[in-house]
Amino acid sequence: MREYLKKIEEVIAAGPYKDTWESLQEYEVPKWYRNAKFGIFIHWGVYSVPAFGSEWYPRNMYIQGSPEYEHHIRTYGAHKEFGYKDFIPMFEAENFDPAAWADLFLKAGAKYVVPVAEHHDGFQMYKSSLSHFNAYEMGPKRDVLGELCEEFDKRGIVRGASSHRIEHWFFMGHGKDFDSDVKEPLERGDLYWPSVRMENDDFKDLFSKPYPTEEFMEDWLVRTCELIDNYKPRVLWFDWWIQHDAAKPYLRKMAAYYYNRAAEWGIQVAINYKYDAFAFQSAVLDIERGQFADVKPYFWQTDTAIALNSWSYTENNQFRPAQDLVCDLVDIVSKNGCLLLNVGPKADGTITKEDTQILLNIGEWLRVNGEAIYNSKVWRTFGEGPTKVVEGGFSDGIKKEFTSEDIRYTVNGEYLYGTVLKTDKEGSYKFRSLAIGDAEHSSCFHGIIEDIEVLGFDAKPEWTRDEEALKLKVAGVESEYPVVFKFKLK
Repeated sequence: MREYLKKIEEVIAAGPYKDTWESLQEYEVPKWYRNAKFGIFIHWGVYSVPAFGSEWYPRNMYIQGSPEYEHHIRTYGAHKEFGYKDFIPMFEAENFDPAAWADLFLKAGAKYVVPVAEHHDGFQMYKSSLSHFNAYEMGPKRDVLGELCEEFDKRGIVRGASSHRIEHWFFMGHGKDFDSDVKEPLERGDLYWPSVRMENDDFKDLFSKPYPTEEFMEDWLVRTCELIDNYKPRVLWFDWWIQHDAAKPYLRKMAAYYYNRAAEWGIQVAINYKYDAFAFQSAVLDIERGQFADVKPYFWQTDTAIALNSWSYTENNQFRPAQDLVCDLVDIVSKNGCLLLNVGPKADGTITKEDTQILLNIGEWLRVNGEAIYNSKVWRTFGEGPTKVVEGGFSDGIKKEFTSEDIRYTVNGEYLYGTVLKTDKEGSYKFRSLAIGDAEHSSCFHGIIEDIEVLGFDAKPEWTRDEEALKLKVAGVESEYPVVFKFKLK
């Protein structure tokens, strides 16, 4: 620990980035990231074994009276006899095939993948010198993250990783409320350390007590830097609790270290954060299970899951339709964002048939329409139509009933793309943002449209323009998915 902390200080002192917000705001979002648009998140770990409730099973199983607590007693017995640590030998991952996963993500059209390196439960999915509770030494006895990164590299998929380590401060704390296997003394490196009992469970309180200690935060910093050094992730994703007051100086050190190491290695990297954990534009803002209602002048990301009820695999996952996810992707990209879509594999290492089919359906749509997504830029307006997108996190459960008037725009070179989120049975569309405008008003579109085609369809549209809209009629274009109209501009 001491030697690594010294190394961190040396890298910060020698590099272009210092551990101040002023310095970190010199960061620029990588071009590859702005162009990628679509990535895959993976929640897979020991919590996949009970496959009940969600990835918060290891916390909730110790909260007396919770569904997870009752389920645990019924299924596995008393907590003092069978605790969370006892799931580790059951996490064998016997069917884990990193090459098959990478092939699936490639077919899905993903340009980057972010596996969870360590979730709130404290079990590392990679080889580590800081704790024996990792997938290389226990459970699968494989360097899961390392094997995945190797396969991603072979396919030109950008490697990432997520750390939820800071939430481990309180995650197992309720295990001390009764006679369970969460017992003192706990030492750094133990699976349950530190299992702090918070004064309240309001984790949105930025000054929650007791504060994470210096020892815990130094451990967090070294774990994160070890992850950076050993796996060189191009995206480093963090959950919400890094916003806590006690984390701020360590966040700045971590970011300066990461950006300096990336400069040393000659790679472009990004950090994802939620809310206002980082100074604005010193990293990339991420919105959990939600999106913006309007276009933003800065690049941002949505992270959401195929399943509405859980990030990890459970036996009762509620899967979102691929059509809805494609609509979200189109909407997000038109507003200067990208989509990180989560999949939760089973404990044995297989990905469910539902997840697989949804990913393949998204990939099939992207193979036809990807030119409107990948490498695209925002246009002068993100779109039009009557359906309003609810802004903010945790809104992905609100069904969006898009109509044929809901259109999203992107631009790529000499082409403008108008993606209709729902097809019209009569094949009649009005692109109001492409109306003939008053020459004296610069806000109007004054471009010359040479030609229009429909991606994926052998159909020739008929169209006219007037002061109301570009009015288009096309036969034989019907789909359950969004349809892209490609406008060639002169």
